[in-house]
Amino acid sequence: MTYLRMTGITKYYPGVVANDGVDFEVEEGEIHALVGENGAGKSTLMKILYGMEKADAGQIYLRGELVHIPNPQAAIRLGIDMVHQHFELVPSMTVAENVALGHEPRRGLFVDRAAMIERVRALSEQFGLRVDPAAVVADLSVGEQQRVEILKLLYRDARLLILDEPSAVLTPQEVDDLFAVLRRLVAEGRTAILITHKLREVMAVCDRATVLRRGRVVGTVRVSETQPETIARMMVGRELEVVRRTTAQPPGEPVLVVHNLHVRDDRDLPAVRGVSFTVHAGEIVGLAGVEGNGQRELVDALVGLRAVESGEVVLAHQPVTEAGNRRRRALGMAIIPEDRTRQGLSAPSTLTENLVATRYHRPPFSRGGVLALRPMRLFAQQAIRQFDIRVRGPNVRVRTLSGGNAQKVVVARELAETPRVLIAAQPTRGLDVGATQFVHEELLRLRQVGTGILLISADLDELLALADRLLVIFEGQLVGEMTPETATRERLGLLMAGRGVAAELERVAQG
Repeated sequence: MTYLRMTGITKYYPGVVANDGVDFEVEEGEIHALVGENGAGKSTLMKILYGMEKADAGQIYLRGELVHIPNPQAAIRLGIDMVHQHFELVPSMTVAENVALGHEPRRGLFVDRAAMIERVRALSEQFGLRVDPAAVVADLSVGEQQRVEILKLLYRDARLLILDEPSAVLTPQEVDDLFAVLRRLVAEGRTAILITHKLREVMAVCDRATVLRRGRVVGTVRVSETQPETIARMMVGRELEVVRRTTAQPPGEPVLVVHNLHVRDDRDLPAVRGVSFTVHAGEIVGLAGVEGNGQRELVDALVGLRAVESGEVVLAHQPVTEAGNRRRRALGMAIIPEDRTRQGLSAPSTLTENLVATRYHRPPFSRGGVLALRPMRLFAQQAIRQFDIRVRGPNVRVRTLSGGNAQKVVVARELAETPRVLIAAQPTRGLDVGATQFVHEELLRLRQVGTGILLISADLDELLALADRLLVIFEGQLVGEMTPETATRERLGLLMAGRGVAAELERVAQG
């Protein structure tokens, strides 16, 4: 039976048709993937379904009945709910308080806390979402926080669940747990829409997949009857080759040396504890780990944005432990930051201004302290073409861009010149398969010409395809080092979760 039918959905933005007569159907009791390139219209379509955006044309039917969804509250009343890519939780509140927020059971004028906790506990046990209702959210792992988000939907009795890139911050084991939960939810009579860029996940858990390209539906396929290459070709309109490191090359001289580094986080607690490693010219060193295990603080310290408590950082044979970011860039460092919104971009500024933000003070963009606007504009136009940034022109404000296009701006700025060292933190997060392939090709090109690359990624497929060496970080310490040839997803996942560390250290000690 068709549970959801969206017909003729059209949405215009200034100069852009985000959805162009989209027809989209989801059967009751299925997990349906919604895939497509950045800017294809996936998020817009789901925002319309969830009441966050209003369509300019088209209708929405639930179980055959025409419905109007002016806001998320109306969607929730209709049984539609959404887990956003960036969790919407209050860190200082407990699990139960977050789950029931706005829908608390009451006893007279007061919240019935006992009933609230008991209901959350019952839902947690019923669907295998292991989390303590009394725990404070700030103390939970990322995987546990995602379970809280799903519990919120179940507490509100959602029948149609929309999950936006749900595995972006999970270990392989946590992804498996998530898929098990999704299957259980569907078995209990619910329906799910999965927005993802990861074709591995489409093939693993979804029944059907609908592909959008440039605002239109390319087609819907039954996953069991197709191949990931077919879906990728539908997404980008051309054949895509698998990009991976195929040739070994002897590492060059050390270009980044980190020795016994200790760094504290924003709460003045130890975040990086005695980390030491070396990146050589022409080498990609991959750093695997669940987010929140010191990666952000490590990157901040390496690029000069966070003070080092103790230890040493050497860049291109120059000690830079106390140096600022501009000094490190002058020595040949480029940075793709993890948080493009907070560190990578100025949202109110134009695309051109963002692209020249790291080089505006030198020729050809500045002469005698005066900005040269024409070279800046030409540089931006070239970057738009080269990196396929989907915008109306170089003068658009970055805050108007989709997440994927915003990430392309950061990547374009940092890869425009050949750096000696590239710190790449989650460089393909939010990018579609075509843009991801381009970034991977660029990383391997930089490796070939001698750039030393530290690649921090939550995507194990990305690390296994590109890295010459793999490091694993857990609770601020390096707990494993291996080559892609000796690594497995299971071994990496256990180390990332803090399990098997003792055995790994013993194995390394035994040679």
